[in-house]
Amino acid sequence: MRTRLLALSVLGIAVALGGCHHGARPDGSSADKKGVVDMAAFESFIATHPTPDEFKKMYPHVQLMLPGMMSTMEMRYDNSRFFPQMDKDGRIVGGDFH
Repeated sequence: MRTRLLALSVLGIAVALGGCHHGARPDGSSADKKGVVDMAAFESFIATHPTPDEFKKMYPHVQLMLPGMMSTMEMRYDNSRFFPQMDKDGRIVGGDFH
């Protein structure tokens, strides 16, 4: 009985601490869970014509809505959902937030 209680306690602590994770980008800067705040840095990144995978690594908390994906009609004002414009090679060349 004590072993189960100890196991459940350890599991509870692990779950609680798992929620404390702070996202980080490949360059070491922190990723904001609220969406894009620094638009100048975001536009500079988009100007490099990233692939969708590069975008997801750099902005893990922004939902990337690739062409053909289904989405809801909700309005988001926190820049957390990006609809990209893609070139023929599948790279992001522009887009906007909805």
